[in-house]
Amino acid sequence: MNSPKNALDFTADNLQGQAVDLKTYLGKVVLIVNTASQCGFTPQYQGLEQIYQQYRAKGLVVLGFPCNQFGHQEPGTAEEIGNFCEKNFGVSFPLFSKIEVNGANAHPLYDYLKAAAPGLLNSEAIKWNFTKFLIKKDGTAYQRYAPQTSPEDLIPDIEVLLAE
Repeated sequence: MNSPKNALDFTADNLQGQAVDLKTYLGKVVLIVNTASQCGFTPQYQGLEQIYQQYRAKGLVVLGFPCNQFGHQEPGTAEEIGNFCEKNFGVSFPLFSKIEVNGANAHPLYDYLKAAAPGLLNSEAIKWNFTKFLIKKDGTAYQRYAPQTSPEDLIPDIEVLLAE
C-alpha cells in the first residue's frame, strides 16, 4: 500500500465485522474518537451523539473506535458494545470493531492520526479513552483534543470546518 496521505486512506471493520473504506467519508468533517463503555468519560457518548444529530445534515460524521487499552475499560464483545451504546446513549453514529491505538498492534489509522496531530509536547501516544481527532473534508487532520475536552467544546471548530 502507498503511504497514506490522509485519515481517509484506511479501512476499518465496523461492529458487524464488515470492512468500511473510510474514503466513504470524503467531503465530510469527521470526528474520530477512541471510546470505552466503562470509563469516566463514557458519558461523552451522549455529547458525541448530540453533535452528530445537530450537524450530520450539514456534513459531520462521528466515528467511534472502541479500545480496551486503558484500564481494560472496554472488555465487551462487538455486540455488547453496540447494545450498550444504543441502550444507554442512543448512539446512532458509526461504531467500529475494537482496536488498539498504541503499540505494535495499533490500527494504522491511529498511527497516522498520532503523527499528523500530535498531542501535548508533541507526544504521539494516545493517553486515554475519548481522545478526539477532527478531520477536514479533504481527510487531513485538523486537530487533536484531550479526553477531558467535551464534545460540545468542539462545536466552534466543527462549524469552521463545515463552512470551508
